[in-house]
Amino acid sequence: MTRDELQKTLSEWDKRGRYVFSRHEMRRLFPNESEKSLEKSLARMVERGLLQRAARGVYLNPYAGSQDGYAIEHIAKALRPGEYNYVSLESALSEYGVISQIPIDRLTVMTTGRKGTYRTRHGTIEFTHTKRGLDEILKSMVPVPGRPLRIATLAAARRDLRRVGRNCHLMEQEGAGDGQ
Repeated sequence: MTRDELQKTLSEWDKRGRYVFSRHEMRRLFPNESEKSLEKSLARMVERGLLQRAARGVYLNPYAGSQDGYAIEHIAKALRPGEYNYVSLESALSEYGVISQIPIDRLTVMTTGRKGTYRTRHGTIEFTHTKRGLDEILKSMVPVPGRPLRIATLAAARRDLRRVGRNCHLMEQEGAGDGQ
């Protein structure tokens, strides 16, 4: 992949509102590259500043005009493709105003994929695995226009926080209790 090929491809996707890509997606965008060649090309493009390595296997176009305030959520989606993921736990409860502590540098996500924590320049993404069934998961989240990830309903975010058993005191301190 040459610099010009990358810039042209990234520009085309930027016009469509995409600026975060998994390594697998980069592979599909440049199908004529061998595995080894793609790996070297990506490393070279990161070194030159044409791409940013957002997380292991995830790249960001730093010059995209389509960048929005949801880079960390786009990265989370790229890290767990094909899984159901939604913002929950402390991140959702903070957005709902149930807890006053705002996790500025952390995004808490429930996922049907594996758990894990990823530190990125956009903040830390914490995935917590859920074993809930698909019906229950779909009822637990709502879409927000323009946002890459869905967000837990207030009741689901409370339930998720109780289930993982951490920071429940934050809800109690704020007077939210177990009412929902």
